[in-house]
Amino acid sequence: MALEWKNLDETDAYPRLRQTDTLVSFADDLSENRVRSWDIPTGAGLNFNFAASSVTETDLKRLQVLADEQQVIEKYTTLLSGERINTGEDRRVLHHLTRGQLGEDVVENGTNLREFYQEQNRRISDFGAKIHAGTITGSTGRKFDTVVQIGIGGSDLGPRALYLALKSAYTPKMKALFISNVDPDDAAEVISQVNPETTLFIIVSKSGTTQETLANRDLILEKVKSSGIAGYDPSKHLVAVTSKTSPLADSDSVLDSFYIDDYIGGRYSSTSAVGGVVLTLALGADVFTSLLSGAHQVDKASLEPDIRKNAVLLDAMIGIFNRNVLGLPCTAVLPYSQALSRFPAHLQQLDMESNGKSVNRSGKEVAYQTGPIVFGEPGTNGQHSFYQLLHQGTDIVPLQFVGFRKSQAGEDVVTDGSTSQSKLNANLAAQIIAFAKGSKNENPNKNFMGMRPSTLLYGERLDAAALSGLLAHFENKVMFQGFCWNLNSFDQEGVQLGKILAKSVLDGSTDDGALKAYSAILGVD
Repeated sequence: MALEWKNLDETDAYPRLRQTDTLVSFADDLSENRVRSWDIPTGAGLNFNFAASSVTETDLKRLQVLADEQQVIEKYTTLLSGERINTGEDRRVLHHLTRGQLGEDVVENGTNLREFYQEQNRRISDFGAKIHAGTITGSTGRKFDTVVQIGIGGSDLGPRALYLALKSAYTPKMKALFISNVDPDDAAEVISQVNPETTLFIIVSKSGTTQETLANRDLILEKVKSSGIAGYDPSKHLVAVTSKTSPLADSDSVLDSFYIDDYIGGRYSSTSAVGGVVLTLALGADVFTSLLSGAHQVDKASLEPDIRKNAVLLDAMIGIFNRNVLGLPCTAVLPYSQALSRFPAHLQQLDMESNGKSVNRSGKEVAYQTGPIVFGEPGTNGQHSFYQLLHQGTDIVPLQFVGFRKSQAGEDVVTDGSTSQSKLNANLAAQIIAFAKGSKNENPNKNFMGMRPSTLLYGERLDAAALSGLLAHFENKVMFQGFCWNLNSFDQEGVQLGKILAKSVLDGSTDDGALKAYSAILGVD
């Protein structure tokens, strides 16, 4: 069947879907049976529960028709086989291939790209083993004990979120720190925590020319040089994650280079060498292998065309319903796991950089809403912060909860008759019901309207496979929604204009008076 790329409002299914244009009460239907039956596996030991979502059985049938008409699964299959889905940059989209093959062989200039990604993983594993064993040491002969990743955007948010999520679940082999912001205080704060003699720095830049990343590299080199360490050679403390054509590739300025290509977008790069090097060094090759496995399980499960059997597709279509039928502009991601403290920040970039578009794949303006605003914080901290607005504010915000039956630590204490993990999950369960059913009270300040829809992703314990399952779930959800909206979810022109203007300030080429004035009052020299 030939693929047809058409806008959401050009489909036959969309007008029928919009026949339900108001939030239908689901609180009365939120029974024990619905909670237990509206629950499907998503892969990697995770389940997706949509009992407290905003959709009815009729809506689900209409969403299935829309997914079929927009050929969501067929387009996913085409992407997996290496078609140039990224129309803006005329590129393939191959982050799925970094963790396993589900489509046809993808060959570029005689190179099988699945084999290329596997080769990089083997090189990373071998390199990590030598670092851990002390076979490769720093320039003064001391064993490395710390790794610092220097990157920005997708080179930072995903790997940082994954490391923080797993550092308590496994015995770390090295301490990992991250520098992303070009603000010199960011690098200075990290440098103050490390011993340069025992620290390995990872420079992550696909092009090898990323301004912020290279500025931070140079700042670090200056700091080390000024410390006067006898015999210190910076090139023995730097590795690069870059493309084979970048200035950093096989450079004498680095100890080694590991490669990615143009088909791995930054926000989708955590399962490539971008995440692989730092996670292998910090946690071990076995942990990174488990990450790849969990993501691959969810990628495979995402091929199912029936939305009642495909948790990712169902989640995506519920999001379409919330955005385009109910007109809800935001989504909150609320993990009840402190280990996922930076995961919502990664999802902000993933979703908002992918689907924050107002033109379709052909560059034509769309006449409907696309990607939502995404925000979130972990657990009960949020309950004592922005949940006030979520419960009683004037806007309804769909909620995406994440939880686990067991803690990572496995150790807990019983107080007042229950463990801390039980208290955490009791709060999670209570919030789902409170948001859905509310509570009537004659005092307006204590009246909870309810009718706040939510979904729940949950599993037994947050380990490497479950974490990457979550990662793949949201990556594929964003992709499916992009297909429905007829967007190119794989470029990010929106980040470029500011960079161009900043460069014009720094090289003195700008003739914009207002830009010059703002730069002057901020002390730009």
